[in-house]
Amino acid sequence: MQHSTVILVPGLGDSGPQHWQTLWQQQYPQFKRVQQRDWEAPDRQEWVATLHAAVQENEPGQVVLVAHSLACVAVAFWAQQYKQKIKGALLVAPADTEQASFPEGSTGFAPIPMERLPFPSILITSNNDPYIKPIRAQELAEAWGCRYVNIGMAGHINSASGFGPFEQGLELLKGMAGPLQSSSGHG
Repeated sequence: MQHSTVILVPGLGDSGPQHWQTLWQQQYPQFKRVQQRDWEAPDRQEWVATLHAAVQENEPGQVVLVAHSLACVAVAFWAQQYKQKIKGALLVAPADTEQASFPEGSTGFAPIPMERLPFPSILITSNNDPYIKPIRAQELAEAWGCRYVNIGMAGHINSASGFGPFEQGLELLKGMAGPLQSSSGHG
């Protein structure tokens, strides 16, 4: 059986040492991670091209993307541009780049594509995310064809919201990617 290739796709500012994406990568060293040139002033075309290159370095049909925040929107733009079939995507706490409260400095991430994604996906959100309202997250999930999961009062589902390993997200990933081999030898 061919194993999935998990590619972590951090959002604005990258994912710091206590972020669940970083913790997952420590637990599962085989997880790959997209490295953007500019984490603070992202350019959509550059982020999408970097994401596409990361997918192409692997067997696309085995790739599962795990995106956080702005990276979820980058995945939607990537899917619209390349129509690439991948195994799936876990889209956690997408940022509403059309909202006035979205941080300045990003280029080209609005308007958000509202096309159905050409692969299975799960969108995870919370009731009190400062970067997206639950109703907007649900609209994106419906437009993109995602399974919608609201985990309650969880902020932006990051280390600032008190999230460490994010076990619930890891279980959803395992449901999509299949068994994962952790560095401790069990998954």
